[in-house]
Amino acid sequence: MVFKRLLGAIGVGGPSVDTVLDGGAALPGGALTGRVLLRGGGSAVDIEHIGLELIARVEAEHAEGESEGSVVFERFTVGGGFRLGEEEERELPFSVPLPWETPVTELHGQPLGVVLGVRTEVAVAGARDKGDLDPLAVGPLPVQEAVLEAFGRLGFGFRSADLEYGHIGGTGQRLPFYQEIELTPPPRYGHAMNELELTFLAAPAGVEVVLEADKRGGPFSAGHDALTRFTVRHEDAPALDWQAEVDGWIRRMTEHHDAYGSHAAYGHGGHTAYGHGGVPGSGHHSGPGLGTAVAAGAAGLAVGVVGGMVAAEAVDEIGDFFEGEEDDADEA
Repeated sequence: MVFKRLLGAIGVGGPSVDTVLDGGAALPGGALTGRVLLRGGGSAVDIEHIGLELIARVEAEHAEGESEGSVVFERFTVGGGFRLGEEEERELPFSVPLPWETPVTELHGQPLGVVLGVRTEVAVAGARDKGDLDPLAVGPLPVQEAVLEAFGRLGFGFRSADLEYGHIGGTGQRLPFYQEIELTPPPRYGHAMNELELTFLAAPAGVEVVLEADKRGGPFSAGHDALTRFTVRHEDAPALDWQAEVDGWIRRMTEHHDAYGSHAAYGHGGHTAYGHGGVPGSGHHSGPGLGTAVAAGAAGLAVGVVGGMVAAEAVDEIGDFFEGEEDDADEA
């Protein structure tokens, strides 16, 4: 048993703690399970409180530009109210519910570049210590995976994913940030858009899918952003022809002529198009899903330089995030 963190804020010779998450990726709206392992120090102490914090690294746009920071988006109490003896080892299993809007960090085991963590807090005799920080892996819900795979089969490529601080107007968003998955269009859609940004807002009844396209301008018109939104039920995941469904979404969006500025679309309301059920289009083709493309990109295989760079940068950024958080905890 290796304890990652000596609770320095509690004093020399105090207890140490480690949090071990159960293997495999968790799902939005599902249970996050694991164990908090405690080991007593040189003397017995009263453990008042053991908590878990879910942390996300987010980007924020402001007047001076763009910055990054950490946001705690959920807190849980998983134990406390007991005495931990000298050198005593104690294991506290936990099962806590993830928020439905928890971002997806991986697809088919390959990281998307989104960084989430679980931090443990222990309170002893009025002193609180952050404890350790562990990476949190979250996979897609069946509907989310079906939508992503459909985009991949339609020829869209994965470029990047990040978390944006703010609120998408007109949606049921509950967290203080939202996930953007940026996709590159295939030639069949390339005449209509430069790129496509996809956001999932999951809830118990279903998932809101928000699409924003950077539409190309024509000889007599400027380019602009087009925003549309669709709601799908969880039970639709195995039932629909998702390739036709998603193609219908794209056609509606690219054929819609209203312009939306990015600020109006994300945070200040504005008109959105609602819909359920796609308009089947022509020219569908089979091919690897987006998950396959991401996996290949992470391995540096046959998806171009962008895919490989995204995967490499994701690894570096995840490491930097957790190293920075650990340094902050040491200084606390």
